[in-house]
Amino acid sequence: MNAIVLLSFFFAVCGLFSSIHSRNFTSRPAVVNIGAIFSFETTIGRVAKIAIEEAVKDVNANSSILRGSKLVVSMHSSNCSGFTGMVEALRFMETDAVAIIGPQSSVVAHIISQVVNELRVPLLSFAATDPTLDSLQFPFFVRTTRSDLYQMAAIAEIVDYYGWKQVIAIFIDDDNGRNGILALSDKLAERRSKISYKVGIPPDSGVTRGDIMDILVKVALMEPRVVVLHVNPKLGFSIFSVAKYLGMMSNGYVWIATDWLSSYLDSSSPLPSETMNIMQGVLALRQYTPDSDRKRSFSSRWSNLTGGSLGLNSYGLYAYDSVWLVAHAIDAFFEQGGVISFSNDSRLRSEGGDLHLDAMSIFDDGLLLLKNVLRSDLVGLTGPLKFDSDRSLILPAYDVINVIGTGYRQIGYWSNYSGLSTVPPETFYMRPPNRSSANQQLYSVIWPGETVLKPRGWVFPNNGKQLRIGVPIRVSFKEFVTKVQGTDMFKGFCIDVFTAAVSLLPYAVPYQFIPFGNGKENPSYTELVNLITTGFFDAVVGDIAIVTNRTKIVDYTQPFVASGLVVVAPFRKLNSGAWAFLLPFSPLMWIVTACFFIGVGTVVWILEHRINDEFRGPPKRQIITILWGKHCEHLGSLCANYMAICGFNNQLKLHCKSDINSHSAAIIFSYKRD
Repeated sequence: MNAIVLLSFFFAVCGLFSSIHSRNFTSRPAVVNIGAIFSFETTIGRVAKIAIEEAVKDVNANSSILRGSKLVVSMHSSNCSGFTGMVEALRFMETDAVAIIGPQSSVVAHIISQVVNELRVPLLSFAATDPTLDSLQFPFFVRTTRSDLYQMAAIAEIVDYYGWKQVIAIFIDDDNGRNGILALSDKLAERRSKISYKVGIPPDSGVTRGDIMDILVKVALMEPRVVVLHVNPKLGFSIFSVAKYLGMMSNGYVWIATDWLSSYLDSSSPLPSETMNIMQGVLALRQYTPDSDRKRSFSSRWSNLTGGSLGLNSYGLYAYDSVWLVAHAIDAFFEQGGVISFSNDSRLRSEGGDLHLDAMSIFDDGLLLLKNVLRSDLVGLTGPLKFDSDRSLILPAYDVINVIGTGYRQIGYWSNYSGLSTVPPETFYMRPPNRSSANQQLYSVIWPGETVLKPRGWVFPNNGKQLRIGVPIRVSFKEFVTKVQGTDMFKGFCIDVFTAAVSLLPYAVPYQFIPFGNGKENPSYTELVNLITTGFFDAVVGDIAIVTNRTKIVDYTQPFVASGLVVVAPFRKLNSGAWAFLLPFSPLMWIVTACFFIGVGTVVWILEHRINDEFRGPPKRQIITILWGKHCEHLGSLCANYMAICGFNNQLKLHCKSDINSHSAAIIFSYKRD
C-alpha cells in the first residue's frame, strides 16, 4: 500500500515538473517584438542602425538565446524631435513591443521616458548621456552607455592635472548641454576650479557664422584660455572654423571637446585636410571599450559591411550590446514564467475625437522584464554589461586623445577607478584603488600652435580692469612691507619682488594696491587671505607665512624669504697673537694658581722633610726647595690642564648662552612677523 502511495506521489511530481517545463517553452511566442527610436541621418544614427540590424541577426542565429522565438525589431526615426519620438513610442504600443532601444538624444529621452513609465516598457538608451536621466524620476529608463557625469569628471581631472583653475564652457542650450555643463561645474568645484564664463547656443539650425563670431569675440576678451566644447558635430566644426579665423587656435589656447568629436572622427575618418587643419591640438574624450577578440572580429566584419565608407564608433558598439542585453533579459523573463500580454488602461480612454488612445496597451509583466535587464551580467563588445546600485554600467572609462596631423593620437586613459593613466584601465582593477596625484599620468600633448609647452591657461585681458591687490599695513618689521606716509603707495622687500615679477610678464597687468588694516596694529593675515576667496581681493602681497590652513583655500607663489630656525651669537674679534693662550687667565685665576703652587710645595716639604736630605738644611734652602722642586713638574701639568679646562668651559658657556638667546629671538621673530 505504501509503495503504491509513493509511486503515485512520484508520478504527480514528475507531472508537475513536466507541466512547468512545457509551460516555459509553450509560453514562448514565435515572435518577440522590440522597437528602436533614433535619428537615422545623424553620425550616431547611421552607425547605430547597422549595428542594431547586425545584432538582431546574431541573436536569431544563436540557438541558445530565446530558444524557439524570433526577435523582430521595428525602427523609427525621431529626427531629434521630442514630439516625433513620443508619437513613434506610442505607435510601438500598437504592435505589442516589449522593449524600446534608444533614443540617442537626451531631449527625446526625457519625453519618451514619460511614455514608457505609463506603459511599463523598458527603454534602453545607447546614446542619451544626460546626467539628470535618473532612475527615481524615470524607473523604466535604462542607460546602456556612460553618463556625462563621468565624462565631466574626466574633464575636471584633466584641468586639475595641468594646473588650470578657470575654464570657459560653450554648449548647446538644451537638456543635454545644460545638465552636462552643470555636472562639469560641480566636478570642477571639487578641485577648486570653476567655469568663469559659459555660453549656450540655441539647438536649432538658425545659428549663423556671424552669431558664432560674436560669441567667440566675447570669449577672446575673457581671461581663461581653456575652452570646453559640449556641442554637436555640425556646430562644433563651425566653432573651430571661426576660432581658426580669429586666431584662437594658436599658441596659448586650450580646446577640450567632449565625445562628440571622437565619435565623428571614428565614423567619418579620414576627414578632409581642411577640416583637420582647423582643430589641430584639440583634446577630446572617447568612451573606452577594452580590446577583445569579439571586438576585433566585429570591426573586421563592419569594414566588409560598409566597405570602409562608415567607421564604427563607441555608440555603435553600445547599440549592438543593447540588443543582446534585451535578448538575454527576455530569455530570463521566459525562464521565470513571464508571459507577453498587454491590457488596456481606463486612463487611456478618450471620449470622442480621433485620438484612439484606447488602442494603447500596458505591458503586464513589464516590471519583471525590467528587473531582468538590470540583473544582467554579460560581457559584450564594450566590456562588462553589469549595472551598479545607481543603475549605471560598472567601471566607466574614457580615452584621452589629441588631434594632430591628419588624425589623432591617444595620450592616456581616464577611469572612475584609477583616474588618469597611460595604461589601459583594466590593469588597475585587480589592485586597490589609488587616486594619488603621483599616479596621475598622461603622455605629452601637441597643443594649438604646434607647441609641446603646456599653455598657461589664462592671459590678462586688455579690457581696462585693474587687479585689486591687498597689502597689509604693518606696524612692525616694516622692511617687508609698509605704507608710505601721506600717500597711497607702498614699499618694502615684498613690494619690490611683486613689481619685479610683474615687469617680466609679456603683457601689461594693471593693478592697484588696497591697504588692509588700521595702521595701529598688525592685521590678521588669515582674514586677509580669506578676502581672496570671497573675491574682494584678486591677490595679496606681503610677508604672509605659508601655513596649512591657508594653502587649502589659496595658491601661494614659491617662497622668496625663508627664516627657519637660526642662531644669533655676539661677534667679537679675538687676539690671535703669541700670547693668546693667556686670555683665559684673569687676575683671580693668577692668585688662585699661586696659592695652589705654594700650598702644594708646603705639603710636599712636610712629607719629605724627615726622610729626604734635599728638604733639609738652612731655612733659605728649604724655602727654595718648597718653591722649586720635582713637584713643580706635576704642578705645572696640573695648571696646564686646568687652564685648558677653564678656557673650554668659558667658551662653552659663551656659546650655550648665545644659542639659547638666539633661539628665543628666532621664535619671537617668526611670531611677530605674522
